[in-house]
Amino acid sequence: MLQKKSTLLFFVVLIAACPLFLLAQHKSKEQKSSDIKTTPKLVVGIVVDQMRYDYLTRFWNHYEEGGFKRLVNEGFNCKNNHFNYAPTSTGPGHASVYTGTTPARHGVIGNNWYDKENDVEVYCASDSLYASVGTTSDAGKMSPHRMNVTTVTDELRLHTQMRGKTIAIALKDRGAVLPGGHTANAAYWFHGADAGHWVSSAYYMKELPKWVADFNASDKVEQYKKSWTTLKDINTYLESGLDNNTYEGLFETEIAPIFPHNTANMLNKNADFEILKATPYGNSITADFAIEALEKERLGTDMITDFLAISFSSTDYVGHKYGVNSKEVQDTYIRLDKDLERLFKALDKRVGIGEYTVFLTADHGAVDVPAYLKDKKILAGYINFAEIQAKFSEFLKYTFGTTDIIKNFSNYQYFLDHKIIKNLDMDLATAQEIIAKELLTYEGIDQVFTGHQMWNNHYTSGVPYILQKGYHQKRSGDILIVLTPGVISYAKTGSTHGSPQIYDTHVPLLFYGKGIRTGSTVERTEIPDIAPTISALLGIAFPSGTTGKPIARVLK
Repeated sequence: MLQKKSTLLFFVVLIAACPLFLLAQHKSKEQKSSDIKTTPKLVVGIVVDQMRYDYLTRFWNHYEEGGFKRLVNEGFNCKNNHFNYAPTSTGPGHASVYTGTTPARHGVIGNNWYDKENDVEVYCASDSLYASVGTTSDAGKMSPHRMNVTTVTDELRLHTQMRGKTIAIALKDRGAVLPGGHTANAAYWFHGADAGHWVSSAYYMKELPKWVADFNASDKVEQYKKSWTTLKDINTYLESGLDNNTYEGLFETEIAPIFPHNTANMLNKNADFEILKATPYGNSITADFAIEALEKERLGTDMITDFLAISFSSTDYVGHKYGVNSKEVQDTYIRLDKDLERLFKALDKRVGIGEYTVFLTADHGAVDVPAYLKDKKILAGYINFAEIQAKFSEFLKYTFGTTDIIKNFSNYQYFLDHKIIKNLDMDLATAQEIIAKELLTYEGIDQVFTGHQMWNNHYTSGVPYILQKGYHQKRSGDILIVLTPGVISYAKTGSTHGSPQIYDTHVPLLFYGKGIRTGSTVERTEIPDIAPTISALLGIAFPSGTTGKPIARVLK
C-alpha cells in the first residue's frame, strides 16, 4: 500500500513539474533567440562636429541630467576613443563613423581633394548629375557617389528589404549625405544664405515632402535671428578663458569678440541666415527639424528598425571662429546639452523609453589656438606655405628643372606630375624621397612620408599608422607632411583640425539605450568600431568595407 502511494506521489510530482520544465525550456529557447540580435524600434546616430573628448569633462558641472549626463550615467562611455587616420576632417569623419572603415577603404580622403585621374578639384558630396530640391541654387546638387563602400544605414535598409527607414539631417550637406549612405529615404541640409531653408537632392526625391515645405514656410528658423547671449551667467563660465581676448574672430561690425553678439544680420529677420550656423542656434534649428522628422516620418513606430542620423554642425563653426578655450564654445555646448535633452524627451514620448538605441561621437577634435598656447609658454605656432614657396620653388627648379613637377598641394599632400618624372628618366620613388627630404628641412614640418612608403610598408603604430589608414592608393598624393605638434596652417584666431595629433583624434564615443550596457572603459576604441558595434547589436551584415571591430563591452 505504501509503495502504491509513493508511486502515485511520484507521478503527481512529475505531472506538476512538466509544465514548469516545458516553460523553462521555452524561456531558454526564447532567451537564445533574443541573444542573437537586439531590435530597437529606432537607432539614432549623433555626430557632434569638432567635439573634443574633454568638452564632456570640462563643462560637466554645467550640464543638466537629461542630455550628455543621461548618456554617460545610463549608457556606456568609451573614454579613450580615437580616429585612427588622418586627415581628421568632416567628410572623412562622417564617412568613417558610418562605414566602419577609414579613407584607405571608403575613399573620402578629405572634404575636398585633387582628383589626379581627371586633374580637377572635387568636393566629397557634390554631384552635378542631380538637381537641387527645395532651392534654385546649386546647394542641393549632392549625392554619396564618391563613398566607395556601404554604411551601417545601407545594411539596415538591405536587411529589412528596404522597409526600415533612414533619414539623415545636418546643417552641412556632407554631414547628412554621407551618414545617410547610398540608400537613405532622405537626407536634408540647411541652405542659409537669404533663404534659411532645409533642402535636399534629386538623388533622394523629386520634391520636398509637405512637412518639410511647411517647416520652411513657418517662422521656426526666423525666431533664432536674435542676439546671442550666454544661457547662464557668464561669470560662472570659469572653465574657459576671458571673454575679450586676441585669440578669437569677429562677426561683421564687431570691434571685440564679446557677449552679447548682436550684429545687424543676426537681428535682421529678412536676410543672411548663414550667420546662424556660427551660433548655437544652428544646433537648435537642427534639433527642431530632427524632432519634426521623428514625428512626421513616423520613425520608430513599428517593429522594423528605422535609423535617424543627426549631425550637429554649429559646434564646428563656433570652434573655428572662437577657439577651444572660448566662452562661446562653452556656451554652445551648454546649449547643445539642452537641445539633446529636448531630443531625448521627444524620443521617449514618440518611440518609448527603452525602445531606441543611441550613439554619440564626433567627426574630429580640434587644437587649442596656438597664439594662446605660446602665451602660456607651450610650444606652438603657425606655418605659412606661401612664405616657404619661394625657397621650395628654387629647390624644384634646381633639382628637376621645373616647378611643374608639383601638380597640386591639398590636405597636406603633394601630388607630383608622373609624366615629367618619367621624362626625366627618374624613378618615382626616388623623386618622392628627394622632395620629402627637402620638405623635412623646413621649420614647422615635423615628419614627411612618401607614397612609396605607404604602398610598401605596414605600419602598426604611431603617426605613420594613422597616415596609412587615411591613404587611398587611387586618390591620395605622393608626399604626406605632418606639422610639428601645436603648429597649424590657419588664421591667428580660432581653432582648426585635420592633423594626426592626439588633440584632433581624441573624441567622445557614448552608447545608450536598448541593448547597451551601463559602464565605461579606458581601453582604446577607434572610430571604425562604431558601425560594426551597431551592426552586431542589430544582427545585420557589417558595412562592405568594415575594418573596425565590435566593442564587446558595450553590448548586453
